Amino acid sequence: MPQPIKEAASICKTIMRNGYDAYVINAALQRKILGTSKDAEVEICTDIDLAGLKNLFPEVSAGSGDIVARMNQGSATFLFHPADMADASHPEACVAQITSNMLKKLDKDDGFPVSLACPFIPRSRDVYDGFENISGGQIKFQGIPDETLKHDYLRAIRALRFSANYHLPIEENSWMSIIRASRRVLDYVSVTDIMDEWRKVEAENMWRFAELLFDSMILHGLVPELAALSRIFQVFDEETGPSSIWEHTLKVMHRYPEELPYDWYGTLGCLFLNCGKLYSGEVYEDRTTFYQHHRIGAKVARKILKRLRFNTEEVDMIVNLVRNHMRFHFMLTDKGIRRFKAVDDYPRLIEMARADIKARNANYTEFNHNMKMLERADIREELLEPLLNGKQIMDIARIKPGPAVGLIRDNLLQAQISGDVNTIEEAERFVAAYKAKEQL
Repeated sequence: MPQPIKEAASICKTIMRNGYDAYVINAALQRKILGTSKDAEVEICTDIDLAGLKNLFPEVSAGSGDIVARMNQGSATFLFHPADMADASHPEACVAQITSNMLKKLDKDDGFPVSLACPFIPRSRDVYDGFENISGGQIKFQGIPDETLKHDYLRAIRALRFSANYHLPIEENSWMSIIRASRRVLDYVSVTDIMDEWRKVEAENMWRFAELLFDSMILHGLVPELAALSRIFQVFDEETGPSSIWEHTLKVMHRYPEELPYDWYGTLGCLFLNCGKLYSGEVYEDRTTFYQHHRIGAKVARKILKRLRFNTEEVDMIVNLVRNHMRFHFMLTDKGIRRFKAVDDYPRLIEMARADIKARNANYTEFNHNMKMLERADIREELLEPLLNGKQIMDIARIKPGPAVGLIRDNLLQAQISGDVNTIEEAERFVAAYKAKEQL
């Protein structure tokens, strides 16, 4: 073994004894390069930073480009490169096999085929590492897409995020590499890292991110309960006929932020609104029903959200939205609207109902009724009924059953709400005065 490589191995041991990782990059290839090169340089990969290296080796100086530091010792120069610390990289990609400096030396000598070396070159990482500049109008991996992705499968999720947030398509070869690696993404990328990327997706673009997760087949392994909704169909719009529940879910997610922009949790809640339909669907006489899907969905959503590492407060918030999202879809009475308004996050539930109506292209009859009823929810409950019933009004006014009874009743209720009538005696006088005034 050449002396420079022996010294490099000794340097690596010193670094490792101090609690860091270090190794000589492709010792076999470097031995061949040393045999023909005039410069006795040995390249080392380590996770220690420049300051740490200076503490161990005072003669170390700062490097440039891919090189973190360099050190002259004896007749050799030692170059230090940053180690691959990505948890989401393929196991075989964890060890660097070549550097840009080594490639330059190989290019000078035709006797060394570059195919002997792995194309991975260690370098510092940032969020756009591995991606071409987006000024090209698309999301594209650098170099060979499969190899670029292999060294950090988290880039697949990041590519989906960039595409959704920047409204840019993913380049065809990069997209195919993501689909090919969908299973490996789930094998090597932690749920925590996936959700860190997901949380950076803007609420307005989350529907697109969810669609890309589905199209790339990543959702099928991450949340199969949601992916399965693509195979369950329901008639949401009589004009267009049956469509998949997954397709409808994306439409609801798309519509929700129109009224509550930037509401990330509300938009995420829309993603889980229909997850209970997978377990509650039943076909009877060519009609599919999903009774109690909101309650079943709340239980399913809790299980999924815990699996996705949401904290307890976040889980309870979204489960509450799923459990109660059907309340505003039916015409509510005075008592019903009061019960609804007592539910946590009821403004979100209103906008979920509005988004669902938009996605269905349905009418707003029930929705508008409930919005009007909300105005009455602030009125004291005892003021919602008049002090006199219909029979008492007919007796006092001496009139027969008919529209006039309802007219007097409505005006009496308005007088109570305004505070002009507070007792039964005042109510009786109001009815008599109203009958005389209107000549009923």
